[in-house]
Formats: sequence, structure tokens, C-alpha cells
Amino acid sequence: MPKTTIQDFMKKKAGGKKITMLTAYDYPFAQIVDEAGVDAILVGDSLGMVVQGLENTLPVSMDEMIYHTKLVTRAVKNAMVVGDMPFMSYQTGVADAVRNAGRFLKEAGAAAIKLEGGAEVADQIRAMTRSDIPVMAHIGLTPQSIHRMGGYKVQGKTEEAANRLIEEARIVEDAGAFSLLLEAIPMALAERITAELSIPTIGIGAGPHCDGQVLVLHDVIGLFERFVPKFVKRYANLKESALKAVREYREEVEKGIFPSEETSFK
Repeated sequence: MPKTTIQDFMKKKAGGKKITMLTAYDYPFAQIVDEAGVDAILVGDSLGMVVQGLENTLPVSMDEMIYHTKLVTRAVKNAMVVGDMPFMSYQTGVADAVRNAGRFLKEAGAAAIKLEGGAEVADQIRAMTRSDIPVMAHIGLTPQSIHRMGGYKVQGKTEEAANRLIEEARIVEDAGAFSLLLEAIPMALAERITAELSIPTIGIGAGPHCDGQVLVLHDVIGLFERFVPKFVKRYANLKESALKAVREYREEVEKGIFPSEETSFK
């Protein structure tokens, strides 16, 4: 199976086939996601919350993102790996944005980057694409804007807000983004944006009409419990399985059952 590319994204949109995407932050989980046949892996700055235990994504650094992206690309054979631009890695200007985005491709082996924002980052998107750095844009609920937005709230609920998001979508497409992530917006609005754009849309909390879907892996497999967004479907509960295994190990060691002769050298 060949590596998924930007052209495959476009072909899926044109053919009405859904694009699948999940996050991953390390070698073992990236290997699982890749073997499952998922089209793309986002090494999201959400690692700050689900891996590092932070309250939000803002403290995550470029060096941390490069490190985790390296772990993922080592494991992946087929999925397209997208590195997530962390807070203040691109907002400070075009030169910083291109330099930092380039690190994901040059140092970490990613095939593309994702960044949050619309019109305010159009110049950065344009400069990145001119530098042969594929860009996935991200509008709607943008977690790096948590303080301005007043929390994790659904966006685009009023007619004015919806029209603004539609305009933002057109701007990032015109700037050269190859796809657009839509987060936490009404499904009717996501459907309209998806119909109006020539580039694929990837939804997270944006309903069933997007060209593809992405979720945080730790939400999907039950490894993150601090909060569970409405749009998440949990397909497994790995925390319970792991807890059971670790408890059994502890009990067997305490009772002298493990290690046994079979697990010892003679």
C-alpha cells in the first residue's frame, strides 16, 4: 500500500470517499493507527493535554512537537503524517512560520503541517506553500485561542459568525491550503463550507458532511478521562484493561506468583 498523499485527499473528495484521520504522539500508537489503514496521522499539540497532563495546548513547544513527530514518522509506512504548529511558532511572522514549518518536514519527516486561524494567517499559509510546505488550515474552535474565545465553545452559531467562518474558509483555500480542519461548528455550516470548497474538509465535532473526520486517539480508545467532548465516540476502554493488568501484576508479585519457574532462567 503506497503512502497517502495530498493528491489522495483530493481524489477522495472528488470521488465522494471519506478521509480518515487520527492523532498519535509516539511510536507504538502510530504503528497501530497506521496498520489499521487510517489515511493520515495528526501529531497534534493536543499532546500537551493527553500526554503531558497540561491544562491546555499553549505551553507546548516546537522542540517537543518535533520530538513527537519524529517518533510517529519512524513507525508509519502508509499514513500521511501532519505536524501541528504549536502556539507562537507561526503567529510572530512569516519568516518564523516558514522556518518552523520547515522543521517538521526537514527534521521530523512529516509530509505536511497544520496551523490554526483564517485571514490572520493567510500570509503564512501563502509563504509556506510557496516554499513547498503543504498546509492544512484549521478554523472554528481553535484551541490556541482559548482565552480569546472564553473556553472550548461551539463556533459559528449566529448568522454573522457563520458568514465569517465561510469567508475564512475561502481565504485559507485561496492562500493555498490543501485541506481545512473544521472544529466544533454546526453540521449545517460544515456541510455548506464543504460544498463550497474545492479542497477537502476534515471535521472534528462538525457533523457527518465533511470530507473526512479526525479524533484524538486517546479519546477513541479511552485513555483520556479529564473531559469527553460531545463529539467523541469511545470505541474501547484501554484504561480499564491496563488497570486490570497492572493490578494483577502487583498482586502476583506480592503473593510470590510472579516470576515463576517458567519465566526464570535455569
